[in-house]
Amino acid sequence: MKHIKIFDTTLRDGEQSPGCSMNLPEKIEMAKQLERLGVDIIEAGFAIASPMDHKSVRAIAAAVSKCTVASLARCVKGDIDAAWDAVKEAKHPRIHVFLATSDIHMEYKLKMTREEVLQRISEMVSYAKSLCEDIEFSAEDASRSDRDFLAQCYSNAVAAGATTLNVPDTVGYSTPQEMGDLIRYLREHVKGVENADISTHCHDDLGLAVANTLACIQAGATQVECTVNGIGERAGNASLEEIVMNLRTRKNFYDADTGINTKQIYRSSKLLSSITGVAIAPSKAVVGANAFAHESGIHQHGVIANSQTYEIMNSTDVGIPQNTMVLGKHSGKHALREKLESMGYELTDEELENVFTRFKTLADKKKNVTGSDLEALVLHRRNTSITTQIGGCRLVSHVINAGDGVPNTSCIKLQQDDKTLEEVAIGEGPLDASFKAINRMLGIDIKLESFSLNAVTDGEDAIGEAVVKIEAPNGERYTGTGLSTDIIESSIRAYVNGINKMMEDSEANA
Repeated sequence: MKHIKIFDTTLRDGEQSPGCSMNLPEKIEMAKQLERLGVDIIEAGFAIASPMDHKSVRAIAAAVSKCTVASLARCVKGDIDAAWDAVKEAKHPRIHVFLATSDIHMEYKLKMTREEVLQRISEMVSYAKSLCEDIEFSAEDASRSDRDFLAQCYSNAVAAGATTLNVPDTVGYSTPQEMGDLIRYLREHVKGVENADISTHCHDDLGLAVANTLACIQAGATQVECTVNGIGERAGNASLEEIVMNLRTRKNFYDADTGINTKQIYRSSKLLSSITGVAIAPSKAVVGANAFAHESGIHQHGVIANSQTYEIMNSTDVGIPQNTMVLGKHSGKHALREKLESMGYELTDEELENVFTRFKTLADKKKNVTGSDLEALVLHRRNTSITTQIGGCRLVSHVINAGDGVPNTSCIKLQQDDKTLEEVAIGEGPLDASFKAINRMLGIDIKLESFSLNAVTDGEDAIGEAVVKIEAPNGERYTGTGLSTDIIESSIRAYVNGINKMMEDSEANA
């Protein structure tokens, strides 16, 4: 059975998706989860893009040990130097260089001839190889490139020392048959291809990213580039969870598998959603809320008789918990730890204490705390950890007066370091009043860009998750999330969480 390497670019291409930016602690947390998931390569970022990108790549390189850590670089010496400086302390470093090879990109973007592109590939891959043993070369817009010329580009890259050749469908234009044919063509026409992995990087502009990727695997690709939840530029990338579960569920058809620990898939998906504030669509394959739900009476009858009648995967295979043990306000820390471990969460004593404190608060408000409630508490534990840093704010209390025909007022009390701050404001609604009060007491002009509210658990006492996107005075944007059975409280917590991220970022860049 063929082994397929999983190259995860959630932290690079995925983060370029609008609204999906992450701060440094969030990137490190996601990288560690990707390592638990079992990906082979983590593309940690584009080191030359900014000092913060460089810092993030370096921090991730130090935080993980089992995965190869890669940084993207254009075929330019300065990019390659920055990439190497960022990944050189990784246990398994990789430099990923790219250059466009399609006629439209060469003429209008690069303004280079074919001969100049071939020479640049040879020179820059060779230079990267002088620094790092593991070199990946990507021919940007490969799917729209002349095949003869493309084969020459890859042949030059192999001769210069590339160990992985990536074939991107950069604009999501190709079809499965075309991508499969392209991989087969390159296997036959690239000199030295037997000494390199053939990779593929497909975008989802026409909804074919996963299908194209699977076609490439069938044609001989040995590495696939993908992201958790399929996030990425424009319509996104090929979805990691969909590729992996296709290969696992249809082993007899693809004769290929990965080293992914599939029981960590759902946890990875939910963590990313929690960090970015981008909800997972209910109908999303593998990890969506409806992926293992049945409403039709005929389907329900079939599943009760034999789950395989309408389920081709077991929910537990992807780590979706079966919530059988119910916890309440009388439950202790040991029971909580046991339940969380059964759900696949391993927490330190400090993290458990954090979750337990909020579990007790929640248990006073809810009769029964379900596995989904616990999952929400665990995934949002970092929201409270930020407040322990210098300058972080914590919501102490809020008093709202709202109604039809009366002024909407909010009195907010925050704790910042050893100071207690309190302010009252009038607004067009309770949230507008609350956010104005917070802005006034902190002396910061923050703009609310968007706001959403979702129930993350079921029932009339469900936990509400609020997601806000705010713009700081310097134009930077931050996502804040908050949880509570009180939707006003969860919204205020989300706003404060976004401000804490802004303050933390400001401290890091100071």
